[in-house]
Amino acid sequence: METASEGIFINRELSWLAFDTRVLELAKDKSVPLAEQLNFAGIFASNLDEFFMIRVGSLFDQTLLKEEKRENKTNMTPTAQLHAIMAQVRNDQEKCDHILSKLFAHLTLYGYERADFSKMSKEEEHRWKKYFTDELYPVLSPQIIDRRHPFPFLRNLDVYVGARFKVKNGNAETLGIIPISNQYDRIIYYKGKSGKTHFAFVEDIVLHFAEQAFGKYTLLDKGLFRVTRNADINVEEGMLDHDIDYREVMRELLKKRRKLAAVRLQVSNKTSQELVDMLCQKLLLEERNCFFQSAPLDMSFVRPLCNHLAKDNLSQLFYLPRRPALPGAGFRLAEAVQQQDQLLCFPYQSIRPFVEMLWDAANDPSVISIKMTLYRVATESKIIEALIRAAENGKEVVTIVELRARFDEQNNIDWSKQLENAGCTVIYGFEDYKVHSKLTLITRKVKDQYKYIAQIGTGNYNEKTAELYADYSFLTTNQELAEEVATVFHDLAVEHKTEQTNRLLVAPYCFKSVLLKEIAEEIAAKGRGEPASIIIKCNSVSDKELIEALSQASIAEVPVEMIVRGICCLKAGIPGKTDHITVRSIVGRYLEHGRIYSFGTGSRQRIYIASGDFLTRNTERRVEVGVRIDAPEIKQTLNDILKLQLADNCSCRIMQPDGSYKKNTHKEYEPAVDSQMEMYRYLADAWQKVIPSITEPRELRIPKTGLLGKMRKLLRQSK
Repeated sequence: METASEGIFINRELSWLAFDTRVLELAKDKSVPLAEQLNFAGIFASNLDEFFMIRVGSLFDQTLLKEEKRENKTNMTPTAQLHAIMAQVRNDQEKCDHILSKLFAHLTLYGYERADFSKMSKEEEHRWKKYFTDELYPVLSPQIIDRRHPFPFLRNLDVYVGARFKVKNGNAETLGIIPISNQYDRIIYYKGKSGKTHFAFVEDIVLHFAEQAFGKYTLLDKGLFRVTRNADINVEEGMLDHDIDYREVMRELLKKRRKLAAVRLQVSNKTSQELVDMLCQKLLLEERNCFFQSAPLDMSFVRPLCNHLAKDNLSQLFYLPRRPALPGAGFRLAEAVQQQDQLLCFPYQSIRPFVEMLWDAANDPSVISIKMTLYRVATESKIIEALIRAAENGKEVVTIVELRARFDEQNNIDWSKQLENAGCTVIYGFEDYKVHSKLTLITRKVKDQYKYIAQIGTGNYNEKTAELYADYSFLTTNQELAEEVATVFHDLAVEHKTEQTNRLLVAPYCFKSVLLKEIAEEIAAKGRGEPASIIIKCNSVSDKELIEALSQASIAEVPVEMIVRGICCLKAGIPGKTDHITVRSIVGRYLEHGRIYSFGTGSRQRIYIASGDFLTRNTERRVEVGVRIDAPEIKQTLNDILKLQLADNCSCRIMQPDGSYKKNTHKEYEPAVDSQMEMYRYLADAWQKVIPSITEPRELRIPKTGLLGKMRKLLRQSK
């Protein structure tokens, strides 16, 4: 018997790949400047690397252990998921190869030409051979694999030259390998006589002259290859095996990650099948895990190449510069928040006022403590330095540091040591739950009374990502709300999960339960004949219970608007099940990272920002914190942000009933609305007009003229 929720689910892994496909589409979008197109191709490849290391790695482990546990939404086994994944990746990689070939061809129009070692003049051959002989050959470490020389360990994501040789005095074959050291400059440039800049990747140079590295052996064929390894480490397993502190457990697990099983083999297009078979045999990989590609195997070249283009004054190849706005001189966030609640919106507004507030707190004699959760911080963090200064000044500084922030573990280990050495209290949170919250509490003692500044955010305390990620940071001095935040910090310190809240959302116990109640309330309101509305803006959606609740809302004819950047396991537009749900994905210049959850309209509206998505890991396996926003001005700001994104017809793609996405393009009579760029007019320009005097209330309002005014008029007409 079919249930109401059958047919509305999309597999999580395939939805992840669909998001990566949307990123790749920007690499061929002619409205995007050329260097930025290259950048999106690089992001596509980087996302794919992480996908294989984590998601494919986990599925690979399940198949090795013969655990054919079916996925809880689409009922797919790990083996079925792997087959579907490999087919989709193969298709996307072919697209990426084609796109990158065109991008390199377009670069020649701007005086940059990639070396083609199959079509070289004698002069070019001589130049590159001299570079190889003088610079590369002396430090190469070629290896022959035979009975006396076993197959070496191949480092994760490093590029190698592989070569097949005929053994002397026989018909047997052997394998040779040359590691491409990370010590080399990845790209080599030289100016030709015509003024054109020629460039080559170091692995292509080594491949071309590989015969010289192996000397007397008879070369049969050669090619480039790169191995991706499983990086899905198990912290709990490490805790069982070690009678040492948590930081040392993480260090050991990071070493273990580097040696986990191979899950993908990338090889250059002209590599022979015989050489590939030899590599697959050594790496214990099936042929389905092997991908031929003409694009460079390691796409991390994009950033240094773009830096070179920028230094060459090719500004037309990049987005127009956009700097986060700063308030007027003399503005102090700590003083502004005493007047009224504040909302910062990154990257349109600078994170600097928040950082300055921490430094002011570190030096303020009335401040007695600063508490903060730390998940991902910058490698050179002024925020951490402010906490260290505060501790050195005798403040109580408590940091909840999550060492399991994937791929940032070492950075967090290093910072936690420095915090401890400075006298900060460092707590590592729960054994079974990651602490993913973005929470700060500054406590002052004024005339024997405790005064608070509480901050709840959607993004990390990271100055670098605050220039690229679209996030929200809410600050308040409301005593009741600050005391709730203080309770969360107390619970974190004693490994207690918060069980009751008023305005806060706190996973795992007071997050999903509140969201389910809010959805149920909108269904009930619709049943009473009242206006009902659900708007969900987040990064990902996979929680089955929440998806089923949203489907029930759709069945009750509650309009559900969803803005989901990445994974979305809910299929919109299914008749009788999700036909009142629309799913949009905005992928553009900035990474949409903020979460806004809105329920109801008018005086009934409840609107939240939160650190957690509608992912099962966020709702059930992490400590996430969100907050209901009651301040009218900030509610209006968040509503206008949602309206702006729902009106986007430049960077937005809308999910179709089959789960695919179609670009939302504007009609000739409609204004083009790029929500990310319009946010500058809305937020950055508004902040430029802030009066430095704190006696004036600070408000962020949408201008009633210009494009936003036209858009509002269109929205009213559409209603």
